This record gives sequence, structure tokens and C-alpha cells, in this order.
Amino acid sequence: MQQNAITERRNNIAPIPFEADAPFLKIVGELPRELNGTLYRNGPNPQFDSPGSHWFVGDGMLHAFHLDNGRASYRNRWIRTPKWLAEHDAGRALFGGFGRKLADAPANLTDGGVANTNIIFHAGKLLALEEAHLPTEIEPGSLATLGYHNYQGRVAGSFTAHPKIDPLTGELVFFGYNAAGPLTPALSYGSIDASGRTTRFERFEAPYASMVHDFIVTANHVLFPILPITGSMERAMSGRPPYAWEPDKGAYVGVMKRSGTAKDIVWFRAEACYVFHVMNAWEDGDSIVADVMQFEEAPLFPHPDGRPTDPEKSRARHCRWTFDLSGNTDRFQQTYLDDLTGEFPRIDDRRAGLKSRHGWYACANPKLPMFGALSGIVHVDGNGRRLGHYLLPAGDTISEPVFVERSKDAVEGDGWLLAVVWRARENRSDLAVFNATDIEAGPAALVQLGHRVPDGFHGNWVGAA
Repeated sequence: MQQNAITERRNNIAPIPFEADAPFLKIVGELPRELNGTLYRNGPNPQFDSPGSHWFVGDGMLHAFHLDNGRASYRNRWIRTPKWLAEHDAGRALFGGFGRKLADAPANLTDGGVANTNIIFHAGKLLALEEAHLPTEIEPGSLATLGYHNYQGRVAGSFTAHPKIDPLTGELVFFGYNAAGPLTPALSYGSIDASGRTTRFERFEAPYASMVHDFIVTANHVLFPILPITGSMERAMSGRPPYAWEPDKGAYVGVMKRSGTAKDIVWFRAEACYVFHVMNAWEDGDSIVADVMQFEEAPLFPHPDGRPTDPEKSRARHCRWTFDLSGNTDRFQQTYLDDLTGEFPRIDDRRAGLKSRHGWYACANPKLPMFGALSGIVHVDGNGRRLGHYLLPAGDTISEPVFVERSKDAVEGDGWLLAVVWRARENRSDLAVFNATDIEAGPAALVQLGHRVPDGFHGNWVGAA
């Protein structure tokens, strides 16, 4: 028991075993009065331990920080997917990693969805996302689970956790991998207009079966990265890793016009790499420029024979991809913009798919031995040059920073960054509020929780109506 407590204090990955409401939270500093709305944060929080389970596949838990006229409250709830409900009724785990049903689970049980990766608001609906299932609709105030949302039956199969919302039209653009079934090379692609009506849904074949976590959208193009974390049913059936790092496959990125079809995709090639998250992308004459967080070798997934990847190469850095659309080459350029380890890039979403002048991401402290512990924020300009850099006290870690504009007509970057911080010594969490263009000054306000929020994935701000 003592050893578990020590491990928990070191990394903040272990789940919390409760749901809670905290209507009046202590605030250090002063919350900006303009911040009226809710920060929703999603992440893995397994209800039960299961053999061979990967951190990625824990049950989704939502953490909602509601800010109103300088006050703050908090609520957390598990997302009650069919998997969660079945395991809750059984009082034990019924699934292992990546939706794999355990041998002693009921024969009629098929749905291993966890809805644990992102939470977005579009067309009046709050949707919890993970990349193997349809969106799960959530009631915004109570966080009650309302069930899968399939857009009047027009969308089926997997649905990315990273759809993109066009800031000019309100259109939501999405894709799904494993679209023809588990560990298949088929992808789906579609769009949903600002009213929630499905306007497009089609499928196509990628060069190989890949874990495609994020994709790239500009004003006129959509890009599909097929990178060598590969899926293999043969491996899975033989007890080897279903997903593994196979750099010999190389990196492919398919470029398609948003007004075109999958038949028009042009495939570009480059050296093997992996990218979980895209910061932003835009068009520049006959080129497309995309800023991503690139790994030389994939973390968290082994080689096909089970060997781990090289930890020195399994760290993400801010990198620029450039695609020449003039037809002169089928290779895309990869140029690192910084050597700092980082992840979870965000922008002012009003510039999504357009040239942007501000970006932020969570970074690791290069002076600390804890590789992989994100413990600061970096603010960069449109060329990747650092404009600010803030580090937490040793041992503390930070989540994805979410930008909130000061007002709808504020200039790009004028607003705040909201990020959940784990205080290692106290084993609890704060919601930190930074001035987005002066992060070096540290948090302008801290909303203090009495418990910790486990490390998670993504969140978004939904302003008060």
C-alpha cells in the first residue's frame, strides 16, 4: 500500500475511485470576470484494473471546472458507456486493452468503448470522443451520459477524437481509422455543417493499417498522416502487440482538396516518424505548412517483437511539415523548430486552418530526470520562435493548455490559458489561469481542488450562453 502511494505521488496516472461535486472552490489570486463558462477535461480513469490494459484505454472521466463572475465550482463524472455500465453491473473488468474482451466475459458483450480522449461542443451538443467509436453525447450541466450520437444514422464506425471545426463556417470535419473493422487500412472521412447535418461521409484505403490519432485541415485541403504505428490482426491473434512501431513502412501523408473526393488524394512520403498532435496548418501559395509535435520513434508502443523503442528518440518536438503542391516532388519536408520536449499543442481556435501568430504547448523540464513529465508551458510565434516559457516547481506536472479568447472580437492571442496542474507534494490539483501572452509571469489565478485530477488528454472551453 505504501509503495502504491509513493508511485501515485510520482506520476499521477493512477485513477481516482470517486465522483464528486465541489460547489465553492478556493481561489488564489483573482479570476478574470470575463471568464464565464466551463472548461471540460477528458481522460482515462479505469473503473477496474484489467490484465494487459494500456493507459490509453481506461474508462473516460470528465472533469468540469465552471467559472462564473470570479467564482469557481467543479464536478467530475465517469462517462457511462456500454462498457462502463456492463462492468459496473458485474463489479469487475470485462475488457482488456484496446476493446479486447476478457475470456470470462459474457458472450453477448461486444462494446468496449471508453469515450476517454476529448470533449468538444458543436451544433449545440457536448460530445465525448475516442477514436474507435461514435461520439458520446453528454448533458452539459449534470455531465450525464446521453448515449452515442450517430447524426441521424448518417455516420457509422470509428470517429476521430480530433475533428476540426472551421472557424469561418462552423463546419466540423472528421475522419476515422479502422473504418472497415479492427486493424484494417480503411479510413473514413466526413463533414457536418454548423447545424449538425451530415454533408459528407465516405471511405477509402490507406497505404497500410496505422494508428491515425490526428489529422490536418486547412481552408481548402485535408491531410491524412499514415505513420508507422501499424495495426496487425495477425499479431493480435498470436498474442503479440496489435499496434507496433514498424519504421520500415515509412511515413505517408495523403493530401486531398476539401472540395474533392478520396479518388483525388495525392500521397507524399518522408522519413519514418510519429505524430500524435497537430498544432495548426495553413496554405502558403502552392504549399501547405503544418506545425506538429513529431517523434523520431513512437513512444508507448513496442517493436513487433515486443522490444521497446529508443527513449532518447521517443520524445516529441515542435516540427514543421511543408508540402509542395506544384507537383515537383512527392516528398514532404520535416524541419524541427525547437529541441524542447513537448506535447498537447494548442492555438487560438479562431485561426484553425489559417496562418496563426500564436501557439502554446505543454513542455518537459530539461533539467529534471523524469522524462515524459510535462511540467511547463511554451508560447511560440507563427515561426516557432519562443515568446515565453514557464516551468512549474520540481515534481509538479501540467495538462494540455486551452486558450480562451478575451472576447469574440479580441485580437488573436488576447485571452487566457487554462491548464490543470498536479501538485506533487500535496497530491492534489489546481486549475491554473495564465495571461496567454505573458505566461512567464506565472498563473494570474489558481482554482484549488482538494483532490487530484489524474493525467488526461484533451479539453475545451464552452462559454456561457
